Amino acid sequence: MNFIDHILLLPYYLTLRIRHALYDSGKKKSYAYDIPVICVGNVTVGGTGKTPHTEMLVRLLKEDFRIAVISRGYHRKSKGFREVSVDDDFRMTGDEPLQIKRKFPDITVVTDSDRCRAMDRLSALPEETRPTLVILDDGFQYRRLRPKTNIVLVNSARPVFEDHLLPFGRLRDLPCRIRKADIVIVTKVHGLPNTQERNEWRRRLKLKENQSIFFSGISFDRPEPIFTQESDPRYIYSKSAVLFTGIADNTPLTRYLVSVYDVKHTLTFADHHNFSRSDLKTIASLASIYNTSIILTTEKDAQRMGHLSKVPSILKSRMFYVPIRPIIIPDADAYGWDPQDIDYNIGSETLKKELICRLS
Repeated sequence: MNFIDHILLLPYYLTLRIRHALYDSGKKKSYAYDIPVICVGNVTVGGTGKTPHTEMLVRLLKEDFRIAVISRGYHRKSKGFREVSVDDDFRMTGDEPLQIKRKFPDITVVTDSDRCRAMDRLSALPEETRPTLVILDDGFQYRRLRPKTNIVLVNSARPVFEDHLLPFGRLRDLPCRIRKADIVIVTKVHGLPNTQERNEWRRRLKLKENQSIFFSGISFDRPEPIFTQESDPRYIYSKSAVLFTGIADNTPLTRYLVSVYDVKHTLTFADHHNFSRSDLKTIASLASIYNTSIILTTEKDAQRMGHLSKVPSILKSRMFYVPIRPIIIPDADAYGWDPQDIDYNIGSETLKKELICRLS
């Protein structure tokens, strides 16, 4: 913390310090549950990849646990507790919970701003359907619920030790709170950090010996149609693309796409943007100008776009989303590997073993 955070933002800084002190001292109550909880969170406003990493944990642990995911359901119109179904409207669930449910239809996904109430509801389920593990998507600031394991994500492109509290920066919480994490994952890493770089991250984040640090990159999969029935799969093989996004950080996706396509135009909207008819007209106009280009967006944006009415046919046939998945990068130095021969499964298995150990 520096002059900006201590002096110019003193009221906000003190509010955060006092709030955490009340919970840490027990003057404000927090609750633990018999069902183990993994919290995936951060100390910044968006851009660290919470939902993709939540999905990664589901993939890693779904064979060992009956999993439920709790999300606040950001920007949803419904109130209170709601169980998400694959046929839901994103406006009633939020785009991220709906994305998780559609990707993993066999797990339970619920939304509730009161995560303790959600845990009460899940704990009351019959034993044969009750989850044996709950993953809390974006709950690090929700101090009333005490997780078994806290995972905090840090964007490699905007490290917290170089950032500031809102509104001068993107920190929504005190960066020292990272030292309350059990596991820190430095996300959106471009390249292969060696042992020295990994140790430098640990030093600058001021992590304790009992805190683990992992590094994750992003793997992009083949584009998938948003409108399955109307799509023309030939556009996947187009040499050019038009991109539109409504996420906090589209840098990794843009970097990837320019290596695959000639990106003719990029439209950038705010995170969780609700697309309007005017937006559709703008995108359709670009589709007409670049009439051989594929129209690409993100997986999260696809949840909102797929529910819009009166989407022009020129877009339905050419609009695709790019699935992403985080990959845990193993330390090649530690294994003596050549960077060309890295087995990324090693990183995932190492994380899985540590999680199971911490949950036991």
